[in-house]
Amino acid sequence: METIKTMAEFAAAGEQPEFLFWVGCAGSFDDRHKKVTRAFAEILQKVGISFAVLGTEESCTGDPARRAGNEFLFQMQAMSNIEVLNLYAVKKIVTACPHCFNTLKNEYPTLGGNYEVIHHSQLLAELISSGKIKASDGSSLEQVAYHDSCYLGRGNGVYEAPREIISGLKKELIELKSCRTKGLCCGAGGAQVFKEPEAGGEDVQVKRVQEMVDSGVSKVALACPFCMVMVQDGLNKVGKEKHIQVVDLAELVQQSM
Repeated sequence: METIKTMAEFAAAGEQPEFLFWVGCAGSFDDRHKKVTRAFAEILQKVGISFAVLGTEESCTGDPARRAGNEFLFQMQAMSNIEVLNLYAVKKIVTACPHCFNTLKNEYPTLGGNYEVIHHSQLLAELISSGKIKASDGSSLEQVAYHDSCYLGRGNGVYEAPREIISGLKKELIELKSCRTKGLCCGAGGAQVFKEPEAGGEDVQVKRVQEMVDSGVSKVALACPFCMVMVQDGLNKVGKEKHIQVVDLAELVQQSM
């Protein structure tokens, strides 16, 4: 893997990349999601897309703060990021996190941050449909279930791109009982991932994972770091962590190239 350049390095050379890859907190610090960051970056390098990261100049979008009710902290974090993004005249942003995607796309414009923001599933689907990414001949026709993330699906209407990726890689897409507009949350949204769930008859995380177990698949693809944590943890809770592999769409693409 080649060294990834920062926006500062591009600016110093008087150049502008096509995309700013917004890595996000999970993609930067969570050991599991660092693998997704690496997979996506390697795909972009292989297909020759010009991109950069902010590096240490990137900070949290403020999504968890706003969801948890701390509007003041959200606006501080957002304004700080917008200042940096506008300094580099960023036009297009791609991110592998639906929470970052939603915040940058829908909530930053009111604070002066106007960018074309796409989720990595949308870019990957585009690269597959244009023929820039092709499944290798040895790519197996396996069954893959897809879990709709709330902030990607119901929040922003992105349902087809992830499914186009799975089908485009010559995999058999298996729909879970709750899918698309009737998708079921992994249990992490609204900053719930940072606290214990309230008392109730059933844990939504376990309910969601049970649908995956019932589907009979051995691989589940998703496109969100929060979902990755919750689904993996849910599988551990029901003792199925060795029966079902959880992968991000970028990893699925990388494995098939």
